[in-house]
Parts: sequence; C-alpha cells; structure tokens
Amino acid sequence: MRTSPWRFLAVPVLLVAVLGGCSAPPSSGQADAPSGPAAGVLPEELVAPLVDAVPHRTVTALPAARLADGLLPPTNRWFSGLVFGEPSMPVFPLPLSFQLTGNGLSFGVPQVTASSAVIMGGFTGSVRADVGAREQRVVAYDAASVTVASLADGQEIGRSVIAQGSPFVSFTATRDTTVRMSNAFTPGTDAATATIADTAYGLVSEGELHADGASVTLATGDSVTWFAVPQDGSLEDLIEAARHPVLGTSVSYAVEAGKTTTAITYRTAGDADTLIAVMPHQEPADSDCSLGTYASIYGELRLCRAATLSWTAPLVEPAGSLDLSGLDPGRREDLLAQLASDVTGTAEFPADTYFGGKALYRAANLLSIARDLGADDLAATLQERLEAELALWMDPAGCDERSSRCFVYDPEARGMVGLEPSFGSDQFNDHHFHYGYFLYAAGVLAADKPELADEWAPVMNLLAADLATSEANPLFPERRVFDAYAGHSWASGTSPFGDGNNQESSSEAVTAWNGLALWAAASEQPDLYREAVWMLSSEAASARAYWTDFPLDAAVYDGFDHTITSLVWGGKRDYATWFSAEPSAMLGILVLPMSPISGYLAGDPERIAANIDDAAPDGFDVLFGDYLLMYSALAGPDAAAQALDNAAELPASRIDDGNSRTYLLAWLMSRLNG
Repeated sequence: MRTSPWRFLAVPVLLVAVLGGCSAPPSSGQADAPSGPAAGVLPEELVAPLVDAVPHRTVTALPAARLADGLLPPTNRWFSGLVFGEPSMPVFPLPLSFQLTGNGLSFGVPQVTASSAVIMGGFTGSVRADVGAREQRVVAYDAASVTVASLADGQEIGRSVIAQGSPFVSFTATRDTTVRMSNAFTPGTDAATATIADTAYGLVSEGELHADGASVTLATGDSVTWFAVPQDGSLEDLIEAARHPVLGTSVSYAVEAGKTTTAITYRTAGDADTLIAVMPHQEPADSDCSLGTYASIYGELRLCRAATLSWTAPLVEPAGSLDLSGLDPGRREDLLAQLASDVTGTAEFPADTYFGGKALYRAANLLSIARDLGADDLAATLQERLEAELALWMDPAGCDERSSRCFVYDPEARGMVGLEPSFGSDQFNDHHFHYGYFLYAAGVLAADKPELADEWAPVMNLLAADLATSEANPLFPERRVFDAYAGHSWASGTSPFGDGNNQESSSEAVTAWNGLALWAAASEQPDLYREAVWMLSSEAASARAYWTDFPLDAAVYDGFDHTITSLVWGGKRDYATWFSAEPSAMLGILVLPMSPISGYLAGDPERIAANIDDAAPDGFDVLFGDYLLMYSALAGPDAAAQALDNAAELPASRIDDGNSRTYLLAWLMSRLNG
C-alpha cells in the first residue's frame, strides 16, 4: 500500500547533515560533514545503474575550467564564473566581491547605488594581492566556500579561501613566499589597517609584514587573512576571528511543522567561532548580531559571531491540485464546459525540454481538474495522452533512436541533458525550470497510478538527481542549482558575467521544488521529499525577500522606481528580463506558472496591488495577463471575484502556453473564499 504524500511531514523533526558539493581528495581542504545522519538522497548506488542505462553524450562542451582533477564541474553556482570565465569573472561571497587575477586575487566591499531600474553593487577591487601565481585552480568547494590553489611552474604556492557570509579572505602558503599588495597597510598592535574607498580593511598574518606595509613574507604553513570592517563595527571584533581562517563549510536542514531550518557551519583553523554576515531573509536565533553592518544590493547585512549560522523559513506544503470543493453548481458547469474545450484544443506537445515540460504541466493540471469534477471521459483522454508523451521522454534508450523527447547523460559535465535543448540547457542553464515541470507532471500522474512511478523512475530519478543529489558521488554534483546561504537557485550554467550568476524566474524555481516533492511522494522517497520541501520553503522565502515583496522603505531602494526586481544577480538587481522590455513581463516571470502552491506569494493586499499597477496599469490585455490576473487574486476574496470577472474578457491570445483558461478559472474560483 502506497502512502499519502503528506505523511512525510508528520515524521519527527529530522536534522539532515549534508556534505559540500564536490568529490575531492582529503588533502583538498573539503569541509567535513557535521554530525548527524547522512541524507542519503539519490546516492551513487541508486543512480549509477540508471546512468549506465541511458546514452552518454556531450551535446555542448563546457568551457575550460580552472578545476582540480577529481572535482565535479560546478555549474549553476555563485562562483561558476570564477571557474569557467575567461578571464575569471568576479564573484560575490557577500559581504565581499572577489576576483582572481593573473598573479593572485583582488577583493573589496561593493559600492551600492540605485537608479530607477537597477540596484548596483558590482565588483570592487579595493585590495589586490600578488601571490606569484601563474596558474590558479579550484581544489575544493562545498556548501558555501571555495578553496583556490595558486601555482607557479606547476608547483603550488598556496591556497586562498573565500566563503559566503565571511568578511575574510585568507591565503595560506604551501611553500615560502612573499605576497605583494597594491595598498600599504599601516602596522598596529594586533593588525595592520588601510582605509580604501571609505571602507576600513584589516590584515592579520603569522608572517612578516615588511616596513613598506605592502608585502608580507610567509613561511610554509603561514597565513595572511584580510578582512573588511563593517559600518559601525570594531576592528578588534574581527582580529581574533581573522586568526582562525575559514577552512570550509557544511549545511544541515530540518523540516518540521510550520517551518524549515537551514544551518551552515563554518569550519575554522582551531575550531574557533567566526564572524558571519547575514542576509535580510536570515534571522539567526542564537547569535550575537550586533557587530556592525555592510551595505549590499539585498539590503543591510548584519555581522554575527557564531560557528553555525541558523535560520528558519515558513513551511510551504507541496500540492499538485487545487481545492475545488467549494464550487457552486453554476461555476462547476462553466468549468466543465471550458475543460471540454481546452482538452479538445490541446495541441501536440512540443519537443524541447522547456516548452515540452510546460505543456506536460498544463495537461497535468487539466487532468487534476477533470478528476476533481468527475469528468471521467476527459480525464481518461488526458491520462492517455500524458502517459504516451511521458513514455517517450522516460525511455532510457530514447536518444539512441531519435533527436528529441529524450535525455542523455553528459559524462564531462556530469548531468542530464534533454534533446532538443532550449535556452542553453545543453550548457546547463535553467535545468530546474525545465525538469521541474516534468517532475510535477509525473508526480501528479503517479500519485493515482503507482505503477507509473516504477515505470518512469529510471529516467525521472536521473532528472531528480541532476537537481537534488545530496550525497557526494562522482555522477552528479550536490544540489546543482540551489544555494543554501542565499536561499535560492542560480540559473546560469557557467555564469560568464561580470555581475556573477543570476536568476530570473523565482516562481519557476519554487515550482521546480514543488514538482520534485510531488515526484518524491509518488515514488516513495521520503529523504528526497524532505530535501525538496526544505528547498521549496527556502526558495519561496527568498523569492519574496528579493524579487516580489522586499521592504520598499529600506535604504537600498532609495532611487529605485519599482516594486519588484525581476532579475537578481550576485552583483546587481535589475528591473529587466532576458526576453522582453514589457512591464508585464517583469512581474509575470516572477509569478508564472501560478501552480497550486503559489499562495506563498500572498501577503499585503496593498503590495500586490502596487505590483500589479507597476506591471499592468492599463489592464490585463498584456503579456502574461493571465498570470497577473491570478496573482491579483491573492489580495483576497474580493480581488479574486474581480479577477474572475476580468478573466471572462481576457483574449485567448493572453493565455500562456503553460496555462489554460480552465486552470485560470479554476485557480481564481479556488481563491474566492480566501
């Protein structure tokens, strides 16, 4: 007997310890796992035979990488541009910005400014250090840190470590060397200091700071650690922590009634506490966060003293259907009539991974509505079409026979690529957006027909592993796209950009983790389900904090003329999209596809109205007008009733290909009672 997908939420609180995202030799500096039970999500012994059963092919080779042998290519990371960029791109381990140079490294606190359509906090190279490098490569990475080896003549000189949330940059010599800096630091009793562009920087070293203040001689094993002093902060607070450089990080998470918890542990030399800058969405419960602040494009970052940074997010419960139990007979009949029309009008499914996935999602929602309304004939038609289409995609050997509607395993990039690709998915762009739709459709169908979960598991679990592996294995990186510190995902595979990685459609990211949870429930994988719920809840909280519902009175938004940021980068936040300059696109891409869990976007009715006014001031006959109508209904029952009236007049051309008029009406009807 298969269990309800919701029973997993009733288990006792589980603290899941997760290693960082690499397969590195012990000497690489990879962080150790924290104590606690291993997650065991999609481990090697499960996925290896599945990988063997699908064709192996590199559709598009990734760029050359600054990466040590044995490490999996770190696509879709906050630091991907450091690894793949040519030259190495800036990255943003807040509160700092950082870049590798030809002979060493450069970093600084970004200077934050706002204009009408962009909040800028790009790379600032205030401190530049020449370590004598002629080559640099990443030798370890984990949940929130990166270790870079500097080499000359093929021999290692030393290693640098940066970490998200850390105001420190350290370099540890692996042979005697001298580090030369672009700025002179004035010696003090316990640290040397320099003020650059109105920011105070400190330096602590076991080596010898020369009289010129611009060079440090290090013996083998010695370290030099630089740091940025926060606004209203004290140099003395940072000095002791600087003597214990960060070596690596690890993540644990918990799922319990009403909330999820994320905890990032920072491993340091000597196992001492460190200092961590927290983002606005993080509210640490047991840390001293009174040590000053840094400006950032996300808002004020508070500096805390802790070994582990822990915070919670409201629990978002997965869902694959709407609650239509309260429909009155008239609306039920209207919906049945529209359903018949939409089922008849369902076109051939597209062959690429994005639009093909959206079409599967659309049909799965129609199927759920047909089941709820008791429209058995229509449900049978949809079920047959969906099963036939998914059977093509889920054939492990499909790509041996055709060039679309199938998946291959890329043995170089270590991941699944669908044929035919779209939007650079062959370069590992947007995998969560694409595969989330497949997982959702499969989860909806297999929930009521368990044998489908067994039939589709060989390929569907590979799509899940591409996104959500959380036990180190050589076949897939751990949680390819999800950034635990930021609480959200990154969409670009190799991130060849000067402003870091980026994500546009926060709502499709949320939809991806909902789809993953539905598949995990249908296929009875409770550990995968817990992980999916954690990522779903985290992504939803960050989506509100940085895309749709940030506090407009915060200082960072002075001069910014909009109520949303539609494209979030490591180093800037844009009122822009990759595909359209239409105002409706800016909000539309943050709310589509308005899945059954989109209630997470509800909140202040005045803010929802303001967002709508910015996106569609003249009405809903605009790009993504259907999704904007659905979003407007989150302001309350009266707004839902008005949206339902407006939906009757919405032109068919404004119904997105991932939506249907049936689902639009059903979604609005489901909101009439709040």
